[in-house]
Amino acid sequence: RSLVVVHFWAPWAPQCAQMNEVMEALAKEHTQVTFVKLEAEAVPEVSEKYGISSVPTFLFFKNSQKIDRLDGAHAPELTKKVQRHASSSSVSAGSNDSAKEDLNVRLKKLINAAPCMLFMKGSPKEPRCGFSKQMVEILNKHGISFSSFDIFSDEEVRQGLKTYSNWPTYPQLYVAGELIGGLDIVKELEASGELDAVCPKAQKLEDRLKILINKAPVMLFMKGSKQIAKCGFSKQIIEILNSTGIDYETFDILEDEEVRQGLKTYSNWPTYPQLYVKGELVGGLDIIKELKESGELLPVLKGEN
Repeated sequence: RSLVVVHFWAPWAPQCAQMNEVMEALAKEHTQVTFVKLEAEAVPEVSEKYGISSVPTFLFFKNSQKIDRLDGAHAPELTKKVQRHASSSSVSAGSNDSAKEDLNVRLKKLINAAPCMLFMKGSPKEPRCGFSKQMVEILNKHGISFSSFDIFSDEEVRQGLKTYSNWPTYPQLYVAGELIGGLDIVKELEASGELDAVCPKAQKLEDRLKILINKAPVMLFMKGSKQIAKCGFSKQIIEILNSTGIDYETFDILEDEEVRQGLKTYSNWPTYPQLYVKGELVGGLDIIKELKESGELLPVLKGEN
């Protein structure tokens, strides 16, 4: 019944080493919790099964069930999650009320995480039930901008939201923090022509990509951020750009699947990182290395070439 925390890590990522230190400190504090390290690239089938696309990622298990996850090097959040799940393993009757209060705060945050939030089984790309699939199809057909939460990824949210919203089934659609309803309600709104008025429209992906590419004179689309690169190629390109002294902005493609897939098609460039100067694609790591070796990188970054 005790809590197991699994850290999917990589030896090349400095942020993983930092989080390993955090885990060691937590292990001393929470002796009843089991902490495990798994090298993500050494167990590809396990990483794939649990959707590990970047390191560090932490999965939380209780009674052999996955109950939570944390993506990225967020030491305070990891500490908070370990404390919460460890204490709920041995809740006394007295602490039950505060646990319920914590969950309600968390549910409120999730519901308000985007103007339009869909709680569903699976993801928009891979719905895991027919009702969720139909709901996604309707929202996409109407060009509605929405974020989603996979209720299979968190049993606490799955059960808690039913009580919180007094709605017993999934999917559940929320707009501006208010429950709209399930599939039947959304179908009724669609039939009456009210759906478009209720839900926010999506910005066309192409327009969004153009805005992102031109957000700064030098824009890098990468895995991770300037501070924490989440793959070896992104780490190398950051080091090269930092050595030039030129200002640049970054966008973490792991945070937005729509941008991640859409930009490949838009720029006709299949991999990341991708570097843009004044809205024009320069290329990936190999191109940047070539430009550096030939002495052309600085003029290109300044927009002179």
